[in-house]
Amino acid sequence: MSAIAVLTNRHAYYLYNAATDMRKSIDGLCGIVINELGKEPNDRDVFIFLNKRGTHIKLLLREADGFTLLYRRLHKGRFVMPFSDAATTALQMSATDLLSMLSGLHLHRLKKIR
Repeated sequence: MSAIAVLTNRHAYYLYNAATDMRKSIDGLCGIVINELGKEPNDRDVFIFLNKRGTHIKLLLREADGFTLLYRRLHKGRFVMPFSDAATTALQMSATDLLSMLSGLHLHRLKKIR
């Protein structure tokens, strides 16, 4: 399965708004989803986690037959967290926003053309 095939508008995307220890496994990330975000992992939602430095990202997706965990580590540069209210625990994103972020675009600097 290709990572691109997973990242479609069929899912809702939630970027956890705090730094995450990248040593966490699927169970640890599910714990964050349940305890911090107040959600249940399901086949409609993808949960996104960044480390403190922004060099590592994990995506957690529950599928019918188990969990998929996508992990990416950058050798240069950083993933940039989109601007969000510090009071929120998760920022909802679109598939396009996530793909842009994975491609290195800074979402808070982009402006929509009318």
